[in-house]
Amino acid sequence: MELPWTEKYRPKKLKDMVGQEHITDRLEAYVKVKSMPHLLFAGPAGCGKTTAALCIARELFGDIHQGFLELNASDERGIDVVRTKIKDFARTRPIGSEFKIIFLDEADALTPEAQNALRRTMESYTETCRFILSCNYSSKIIEPIQSRCAIFRFKRLKKEDIARMVEHILKEEKVKHTKDGIDAIVYISEGDLRKAINVAQTAAALGHVDEKSVFSIASRARPEDIKNMMGLALKGKFLDARNLLDSLMLAQGLSGEDILLQMNSEAMNLELPDEKKVHIVDLVGETNFTLVEGANERIQLEALLARLASVGK
Repeated sequence: MELPWTEKYRPKKLKDMVGQEHITDRLEAYVKVKSMPHLLFAGPAGCGKTTAALCIARELFGDIHQGFLELNASDERGIDVVRTKIKDFARTRPIGSEFKIIFLDEADALTPEAQNALRRTMESYTETCRFILSCNYSSKIIEPIQSRCAIFRFKRLKKEDIARMVEHILKEEKVKHTKDGIDAIVYISEGDLRKAINVAQTAAALGHVDEKSVFSIASRARPEDIKNMMGLALKGKFLDARNLLDSLMLAQGLSGEDILLQMNSEAMNLELPDEKKVHIVDLVGETNFTLVEGANERIQLEALLARLASVGK
């Protein structure tokens, strides 16, 4: 069975990881001495936290099925999981290595009670087991656990790193592609390599990766369309801007929130004084709040375009 590209091209060694050199260099030092403290990986999705944990286990043990336990805390987040699965695995002695590794993904989803139980388990079984915790927000991990871990903060990947990886995969898969197609994938991914690879694979199913195919399958508007719509509104051409909004929502099927997110990004690229950019971002924020509260998205977005007309005067 053909694997998803995110798994097929997942790095096997730390040195093969993309864009996190400041972290992989330190982790490779642990591998060389075959010893490590408890680790806490924090950062946004798709930046390499899970891959780093798997690479460490593979380089230390060879076979990650031996002495390695992976759990997702968002599925099993209660105290019973810590008292049963985690504790039972941690208390048994490792075979063929100094210690075992428990990788707890999305650890910030653990309840406070489960985190306190985990803290005690980390204390009791340090000789036989090391923990790698992965989370999006380290602030949601209790201080006693943070103080017991070496903390690594992963950052969003650079555009050039994502572009290089996507282009490499498309060449390996012998998929026809264009530079504007790769640029579109990079724009949509927003620093998330997993998202970029998934979009690339989906677009490749159409036979050719170009700008049009990428934006059509990703439910995103071209940045030029968003910028053009805002520019028309700012010039007082409300009806033209409204027609373009209709095209985005009706023809392309974009939601109001999707459009607002892109408007928020493109506001910084408008050729306007900074104070007007600030005002636009504030108006987008107000509109987003009204949508969250349940207001009609069509009416609110048209009202936003009307407000932008007043900003442009």
